[in-house]
Amino acid sequence: MKRIALYIIVLVTAAGFWGCQKDNTYPGGKVGAHIALFDIRSMYRGKDVTLTTENMFGADQIRCIVISDHREGNMPEGMLIVQDSNRLAQRGIAIPIGTAAAQYEAGDSVTIHIAGATLTRRNGIHQLVGVNPAGIKVLSKGNRLPMHVVALNKILDKPEVYESTLAVVVKGGFDPLPAPGDVLSGDKMLSDGYGDIELHTNANAAFANMAMPVMANYRGIVGMKQGAGETWVPELRVAATSDIVLLSSVVEIAPIVISGFLTDPPGTEGNYEYIQLLATQDIDFSVTPFSVVTTNNAGASTPGGLPANGWATGGLRSYKFNLTSGTVAKGEYFYVGGTARRIFGSGSTSMSTSKWIRAYNYSTTDGEGFGGKTGNLLANSGNASGMAVFAGTTVTKDSRPVDVVMVGLNGVILSEGANPVGYRITNTDWYDVIHPLSQKSQPFFRSGSNTLGVTYTAAVFFKMGGIYNPALGRWRKARSQVNVKLAADSQVSEIEGEGATTLR
Repeated sequence: MKRIALYIIVLVTAAGFWGCQKDNTYPGGKVGAHIALFDIRSMYRGKDVTLTTENMFGADQIRCIVISDHREGNMPEGMLIVQDSNRLAQRGIAIPIGTAAAQYEAGDSVTIHIAGATLTRRNGIHQLVGVNPAGIKVLSKGNRLPMHVVALNKILDKPEVYESTLAVVVKGGFDPLPAPGDVLSGDKMLSDGYGDIELHTNANAAFANMAMPVMANYRGIVGMKQGAGETWVPELRVAATSDIVLLSSVVEIAPIVISGFLTDPPGTEGNYEYIQLLATQDIDFSVTPFSVVTTNNAGASTPGGLPANGWATGGLRSYKFNLTSGTVAKGEYFYVGGTARRIFGSGSTSMSTSKWIRAYNYSTTDGEGFGGKTGNLLANSGNASGMAVFAGTTVTKDSRPVDVVMVGLNGVILSEGANPVGYRITNTDWYDVIHPLSQKSQPFFRSGSNTLGVTYTAAVFFKMGGIYNPALGRWRKARSQVNVKLAADSQVSEIEGEGATTLR
């Protein structure tokens, strides 16, 4: 027992010695004066919190960028809204300071003394109440504002993350289409194909009487408004006319959209691959012909190297089907592919009673205009492949499709030099001929932001579930990949039923 007691005395003495040594090693240590908004917001647990240097880990200030701007009259009155990106997290907060809020402009870098203020939540948003305007200091002006592109479904899923921050909604449009004379004033439902949010414009805002665009980008502050019952739902407010970037005043309607495809049926693939399409209007192909082109950029596909003529390269790189007979009704699915017309390869359920506008034995016959006979229309290698629909039956390297879906990213498929070469895209839910933010031309797959492609998976039907609105000429819900595992006895309802692309 004496020996144990001696060990305890030694350990306690040593701990005291090393503790003193540590204190003396860092004389004059001081905690930083600034705290991140992420940490401030994390302190709110449903009850008001008085902020002190103790509960702010020794800090008494925040350092942020002002994102509110009252000059054009569309901000919540008396509210200063700031944002930071500290702690690798973007967060914002609202600070009610009355008429003093109008002194600050978007892009001001500020420090704000917040010790003694109350962290609360009012009208659905987190606020710092009781901040003295005298404790706000402008460090610099004209700083670059965040350009955070956010799909609306993310804001709707987690509004508390995006609340009081700047968000850029790209390719936003209204449903129904604006009529002549319709202006932004009031509450208008804005859609980007991933979700809907109310765009609020005060009647006295400088841009209140601006004509509602067919399509535009909107940079705005995510706020909250009263929803049903006690709920709060997100809304978007732009601060200035310059926050609205017009993209189009023309409605482009795709008469046909790609809604699914089978690339890798079990066993022999030749003559068993097919593409499912959806008509967005009544079409008589003998009067209004179209063509469907596939591309396969697997390593063994020839000619090698860059696709010199894009979709019209031919050989084993691209293959064309002409759609010159038959009719489809608006909202009807139809098919293009091999003459076997089976749902999942040899011996599987027949699809002969489905609407086949072109059934063609591509494994024994050259394409209609270009493309050599092939056992694989689309690659199974991970290299890029895809399909596109063209108006008419003449397709050249300069032809722009009416719809296109690509699979994978790899392979030698793009050169953007003096003589650009690649697979042309069109404006869809996935692709943009002009970059929506930079406004730079990006006419090919894999150029600029056009990098979205279906993830290749073996032996599945790729159902491209989305909602297309022909009246708007745009996707109300962007297509998303759903892998449907088929079997030999699978029925057509599995690829045309729940989750399939539809019209609105």
